[in-house]
Amino acid sequence: MSAIQTSQPVLLELCEQIASSAHPGEEIEAYASRSRETDIDVFDGAIASLTVAGSSGVGIRVIQDYRQGFAWAGSLDPDVIADALNEARDNAKFAEPDEFNGLVDRETANAHDRPELSLWDDRLDAVELDAKIAYALDLDRRVRGADPRIRNVESTSYGDGLVESALVSSNGISATNRRTIASASSVAIAGTTDDTQTGYGFSVGRTFEALNSDEILAMAVERSTRLLGAQQPNGRRIAVLFDPMVTASFLGVLSAAFNGESMLKGRSLFIDRLGEAIAAPAVHLVDDPTDQRSLGASPYDGEGVSCRANTLIADGIMQGFLHNSYTARRAGTATTGSAVRGGYRSTPGVGVRSLRLTPGLQSPLELAQPFAEVLYIQAVHGLHSGTNPISGDFSVGAEGIMIRDGAYQEPVRELTIASTVPKMLFAVTGIGNDTTYLPGGTVGVSLLIEEMMMSGS
Repeated sequence: MSAIQTSQPVLLELCEQIASSAHPGEEIEAYASRSRETDIDVFDGAIASLTVAGSSGVGIRVIQDYRQGFAWAGSLDPDVIADALNEARDNAKFAEPDEFNGLVDRETANAHDRPELSLWDDRLDAVELDAKIAYALDLDRRVRGADPRIRNVESTSYGDGLVESALVSSNGISATNRRTIASASSVAIAGTTDDTQTGYGFSVGRTFEALNSDEILAMAVERSTRLLGAQQPNGRRIAVLFDPMVTASFLGVLSAAFNGESMLKGRSLFIDRLGEAIAAPAVHLVDDPTDQRSLGASPYDGEGVSCRANTLIADGIMQGFLHNSYTARRAGTATTGSAVRGGYRSTPGVGVRSLRLTPGLQSPLELAQPFAEVLYIQAVHGLHSGTNPISGDFSVGAEGIMIRDGAYQEPVRELTIASTVPKMLFAVTGIGNDTTYLPGGTVGVSLLIEEMMMSGS
């Protein structure tokens, strides 16, 4: 067995030692993590880059008299960790007091049952590097030869990670987690120099065996070749159908509106809208880290609080915001177990882990049936710059395919779709049955919006 498989008890014991050193009137939290990642990139049929890297470290928070200090050590060496603890204590002495600072207590952390999740698979750790390299090269070769219209491959990639963590606080919280993830992707280039289109195919899972090169191949070929011959359409108002990956990106932008930090800073669209209709009745939005099919799943959050499903919109009605312990205290409410950390180098923020819309029963083409024509959006450009998180204005570049008579018709490009986020939410008329799990904190599914402005020629 490798070190990554057997080191978790070491991390837990290390965090226990740090937390147990708290002085009277002092709170200490130790968060330790260890990871090993493999990244392989193929370009022009050969390995362009290969990285196998490991990292480990500890982040330490010290709170005394409502003053918070933080420091981290990029090593598990006892002397380095001791220095980081002293630094965190020094930082706390010079920090401004904030009445809302404090670690989570044990009762709050365990207010909900901790979900039993299977996020680790030993088989990934047993895969030889040569097998991963061979997989990436073979995938690249297969995409190149999959269709006569494919003239090149922009890139092919393989990546995996084995991550373990432990969190212990002087308040009696103790939590551990281990997860594995593997992914592969390829971007095909179809057409001629006068008409070039790219298409992205991917597969993700928790094991090497879960990756499906046939699916990657089919997706990359379809998404590149079906846009060949795309023309700029005439501008008009039209029903729009988001591809699952576009929906996932849209939810990523929308998630900021439900973030407790954004709400407290006055940067949310939905301030003072609790209990009100903010979307069509078809919209049911939930952040569910307990769904182990999601790659963002976790049994506990970045403060050791048990994760649970948090419903944000139910039948179009707003249910609440996401909070960590700090934002919850400021808002006069309870944490939702939504603390997230960027690793041992950061303190807990607020974020989503598995934000998804409840799927419907229809396929994308079935969703489009009631409309004379629908614009199917395969990709968008400038989503973050084109969305105003405060006003809700939404305007992005896009490319896709027209749907008429129950079938995909001509491809279109060089267009812009525009509306506002509130209007889009109220205009949701259908959600597909094609739930798609992706890396990151959002889950994809086809999403039909009754009307948006399409600007073209």
